[in-house]
Amino acid sequence: MIQTALEAGLRQTMNRLVRPLLHPAIPVALQRRLISKAYLTSIPPRGTRFEDIQAEGLSITRACHSDNPHGVILYFHGGGYIIGSPKTHKGITGHLSKFSGAMVVTPDYRLAPENPFPAALDDAEMVYRALLDEGHPPATLCLAGDSAGGGLAVALAMRLRDKGLPLPSSLMVLSPWTDLSHQHLYAPECEPVLQKPWIDKSARLYCGNTPPSEPLISPVFGDLSGLPPLLIQVGSQEILLNDARRLADAASRDSVDTRLEIYNGLWHVFQVHAGQLDRATEALQTAGTFIRQHLSS
Repeated sequence: MIQTALEAGLRQTMNRLVRPLLHPAIPVALQRRLISKAYLTSIPPRGTRFEDIQAEGLSITRACHSDNPHGVILYFHGGGYIIGSPKTHKGITGHLSKFSGAMVVTPDYRLAPENPFPAALDDAEMVYRALLDEGHPPATLCLAGDSAGGGLAVALAMRLRDKGLPLPSSLMVLSPWTDLSHQHLYAPECEPVLQKPWIDKSARLYCGNTPPSEPLISPVFGDLSGLPPLLIQVGSQEILLNDARRLADAASRDSVDTRLEIYNGLWHVFQVHAGQLDRATEALQTAGTFIRQHLSS
């Protein structure tokens, strides 16, 4: 009963406080400030240590919950490629570090509209190459992300494969944004977080002069063959549900070991509520176990 009431309360909070902030009429700079405040309610688990560093010309946040982490998760935050930062996602990355036993590295990649495609992807590749140069074997690396960051993680894996670079051990994405043309958005009875006009605007700002059907922008249009095992988590109450389903279908078509988990009655990137909402905590625990199993192998 307590969890049911909490779930209902969080849904109302997202619908009344967060969803109105994600409106195309609000300037991007103001959205960045307001959303950063909203994420203060996403709390990492006690004992997680965060370190801010500068590397490859980017600000990067490292999260460790263990004194002896095994492996590295390169995590890309969501925010429609126009908002968000490593700081807004400390709740998710802290819990991922705890449940996976790995260090989580979150780069503050360049955002649109100041830096449209392929700036974010270039930054992602640069950080991945830096991890390889530091001596991290590919088998000890994982790519992960939520929303836009989930799409970015898949796009990076595709680019690495095409360039003949070693691939990570696994991919883990939460509510991934994988079709910026928005041809097949889902229409849930309740959508507590996202508005189509806002993601339409975000897509235009990120794509710039590049068509949204470009596979490195919208991975569902690409060839996913040869990618590492993929875990996708998504809520049933979000317009990006079909993005997750279509990504799973495309990956399975291309013989990628794929697992799709749909959480009924939950919303876009509900995992931000880990530590409060039991199902959010359990979802990240499942994700951490998936990552750890592949890092171990």
